[in-house]
Amino acid sequence: MPLILRGVMQSPVTPLKDDFSPDLPTFEKLLDFHVRTGATAISWPHHKGESLNLSIKERKAFAEVAVKTVAGRVPVSVHVSALSVEDSIELAKHAEQIGADAIIAITPYFWAPSQEAIYQHYVRLGKATSLPMIAYNSPSYLEGVEFTGALVTRLMHDVPSLIAMKEASFNSAKFLEISRAALQVRPNFSIVAGVEFLAPSVPLGCVGSYSSAGAICPNLCTQLYDACIAGDSVKARELQFKLAQLWDLFRDQYPSSLKGGMVVMGRPVGPTRPPLPTATKERQAFIAKQLEELGILDTEPHGW
Repeated sequence: MPLILRGVMQSPVTPLKDDFSPDLPTFEKLLDFHVRTGATAISWPHHKGESLNLSIKERKAFAEVAVKTVAGRVPVSVHVSALSVEDSIELAKHAEQIGADAIIAITPYFWAPSQEAIYQHYVRLGKATSLPMIAYNSPSYLEGVEFTGALVTRLMHDVPSLIAMKEASFNSAKFLEISRAALQVRPNFSIVAGVEFLAPSVPLGCVGSYSSAGAICPNLCTQLYDACIAGDSVKARELQFKLAQLWDLFRDQYPSSLKGGMVVMGRPVGPTRPPLPTATKERQAFIAKQLEELGILDTEPHGW
């Protein structure tokens, strides 16, 4: 069956023990929490999952837990991007071996590759496995390295496994450029928004989001998606304003503030691995106050 992506999809954080070692049992609880609270897909490890701070061995171990724990309830995609293309290919092949439903890959790290180099990168990844592939556009993290509509069109013609894109430029003009190019080639191509910017994206062809705030307030995220799909622009705008406030809160010291918020909600997942900071008690108290003012503490699930 074709892989269908839509709705509020979750890209979980990575639970760690106090000594910064992997906490796989808590990861199991987190995955189950996401599925039970409405996640329509799981994708790990995005940057909020500290992908750059994990070894290849650790990433394989967590990916295995993700596939096993989700157990086919929703699709699971594995983020395979790494500094080395060879490591990316190794992670992609491992994802296929363990039964993942798809892989997701961002443009190459650190360097500023040309559009041709980005094209060749995805062609190579696409040939590494038979899994569907999701591309990931995030120019803010990669010093302006990004997809153009022309590159998307070319890849869709030449890489049959490319079925979707996570578009995280947070730029409506860029979103429109990619959506217009992709949907002209393949009307069922899935454009997924980064975090919760659904109100401006759904009218341009967005099918859902890889959630950030869903670790804190899954109910609110689902309400926003439902309002967007129903065409209730007034309600969607109101909910989007609230989620934009949450994004401003969590992206400060991201993802440590998100992990700090999870402590407040009774779902602690441990520290953030250096060089990223871990949310202090003071930071957690500040986050708790913000969540209370936004009505999150009274309307969202607490604990696992």
